[in-house]
Amino acid sequence: MNIQYFDFADDFKDCVRFHGHLCPGLVYGYLVAKESEKCLGIKRAGDEEIVAISENDSCAVDALQVVLGTTSGKGNLIINNYGKNAFVIFCRNSGKAFRFAKKVQYNYSGGYKDEFEKLERTINEGNATAEQIQRQKYLKALDLLSKDFRQVFTTAKVDIPEPAYAELAESAPCADCGELTMSTKMRCKDDKMYCIPCFEKI
Repeated sequence: MNIQYFDFADDFKDCVRFHGHLCPGLVYGYLVAKESEKCLGIKRAGDEEIVAISENDSCAVDALQVVLGTTSGKGNLIINNYGKNAFVIFCRNSGKAFRFAKKVQYNYSGGYKDEFEKLERTINEGNATAEQIQRQKYLKALDLLSKDFRQVFTTAKVDIPEPAYAELAESAPCADCGELTMSTKMRCKDDKMYCIPCFEKI
């Protein structure tokens, strides 16, 4: 479905473009990002002033990257993949952090309720087409976007140690393959320094 035909916020459209498609998982990350902006009084990070700690590696992470500027490349996105729908957002300027955890219960309350429930049954029975699965995801995403944040997530202020800044180190050639490798990631054997793949081979 082409998102330009729907009345989504511009930053959410950016999330969908970056992620590649609209899905409930992306919406979860978007909701957390927007709520953290309110709780912490923050804007998109230009550097590492905001840190996101995600307890999963789901679609939600992409929305955090787009809205909050917490990216793997900058080093201010930490993924502790516990498979939990929970996220901690930390602001270095204030030292404050909030943890957002998705609630167990989900009740669809949007329009097209009959259609949604029929799609749910078809999917659960294993008889859904790709188009039906996409339609169900789309309807759920719209429903989530319309809900009050407190209906979907719990919010708790948490005290955590300030996350380390992104590591910077000189590169050196591996003693085996010769490729440049961050020195702090190298392994030593017989007074020679190896990249991890070469070290594991020997």
